[in-house]
Amino acid sequence: MLCQEDYIVIRTLKKRGVYQKEIAAELGVHPRTVSRAIQRGSAPQPQRRSRSSKLDPYKPQIDRLLAEGVWNAVVILREIQAQGYGGGSTILRGYIQPQRKQRQSKATVRFETPPGRQLQSDCAEITTEIGGEETKVCFIANTLGYSRRFHFWCTDCMDAEHTYEGVIRSFEYFGGVTEEVLVDNQKAAVLSHRSGESPRFNLRFVDLADHYGFVPRACQPYRARTKGKDERMVGYIKQHFFVRYRAFDSWAHLNQLAEQWLRQEADLRLHGTVKEVVAERFQRWGQPVLIPGDMGTASYVLLGTAGAMEQTFGSTCHGAGRVLSRQAAIKRAKGRRIDQELAAKGIIARARGRTGLAEEQPEAYKDIDAVVQCVVDAGLAKKVARLRPMGVIKG
Repeated sequence: MLCQEDYIVIRTLKKRGVYQKEIAAELGVHPRTVSRAIQRGSAPQPQRRSRSSKLDPYKPQIDRLLAEGVWNAVVILREIQAQGYGGGSTILRGYIQPQRKQRQSKATVRFETPPGRQLQSDCAEITTEIGGEETKVCFIANTLGYSRRFHFWCTDCMDAEHTYEGVIRSFEYFGGVTEEVLVDNQKAAVLSHRSGESPRFNLRFVDLADHYGFVPRACQPYRARTKGKDERMVGYIKQHFFVRYRAFDSWAHLNQLAEQWLRQEADLRLHGTVKEVVAERFQRWGQPVLIPGDMGTASYVLLGTAGAMEQTFGSTCHGAGRVLSRQAAIKRAKGRRIDQELAAKGIIARARGRTGLAEEQPEAYKDIDAVVQCVVDAGLAKKVARLRPMGVIKG
C-alpha cells in the first residue's frame, strides 16, 4: 500500500511529465495503483476496524439519562452496573465528555427584592497574618438584596454563636432588620434540607429570627446561585479587602479596618448590575422614622423622603404631642383605673404608681393617626407600619 511519501513522489513525477508506467516501475507497484492515487489526490487512508465495546449495549440507556439531565458519571455508572455493565468508568467518561458541549445549563433568573425585604448571609474562610502569625480568619458576610450594600465581620470560629453575632452586627451596621434572612444550608442555621422538602432550621436560629422579627429562609440544596448576591460579595471581600490589607495587629484592628473599608470604598462603589452607587441606592429610600403615639392606640414607623430634606432639613414630627398638661390629665383620671382600661384592650401596663399612668393616659395625647396623616400629606414621610401596643412600661 502506498504511503504518504510515495504519493508525494507520484505527484512530483507526474508534474514532470513522467508516464504512469515509469512511475509504477520506480515505486514497484502496479500502474493502476498509481492511477488511483492520482485520481484520489492523496495516499490511501488506512481503514480502521471498528472494535466493539462493553459500553455499546448500554449507550441507549446512557443517552436517555443524558437527555433527562443526568450528567453525573458516577450516577450513570451505578445505573448501568445495575443492568449488568461490567466495564469501568474511564470508557464511560470518554463517551460522555464529547456530548457535554450539547448540555443545556440551567439559566439563573435574577431575582430582585424590594427595599427592606431580604438580607443574604454567607460564611467563608481565608488565611492572613494577625499579630505576626499566619491565622485562619472566618468572616460572615451579609448583603442587602435590594441595594447590594453589605457588611462583614471577622472572627476565629464559624460556629452558631459567632454566625449569629455576625448577623446581629450587620443589623446594627445597617440600622434595622430586613423582613427575611436567606442563608445557605450551613449547620448553624439549617439542620437538614432535602431537595423538594422544607428546611429544618436550627432552633437557636429560629429563636434569633423570632427575637429580631425576621423570617428565616434557606437556599434550595445544590442551588447556591439563588444567593448569588452574597456569594459574589464573599469573592469581592477576598479579592479586594484582604488583598489591600494583608497583615493586622489584632482581631480588633482587623474588624476596625473592615468597617473603615466598607464606608470608604465598598459603600461608594458603582454596582455593575444596578448601575448605581451602593450607598446612594441604600439612602434613596430614606431613613426609618419612629413616631411614638400614646399607650392606648398606636405608634408608627415611617420612611423619610427627599422632600423632607428640602423642606424641613430632614426633620419630621417627633410624636403625637400632648393635648392635656400632666395636672389636667391627673384630674381627668380621678375615679378611673387606667391599667384596667388598657387591659381590656389587651395591653399590659406596668408603672410605679397610678399617677404615672394617669399622666400618660391615651386621652392626654393627640390622635396619632391624624398626626401621621398630616406628615404624609405634607410629603415629609411615607407610612411603613402601624404598630399596636401590647405592653407599656412607665417609669
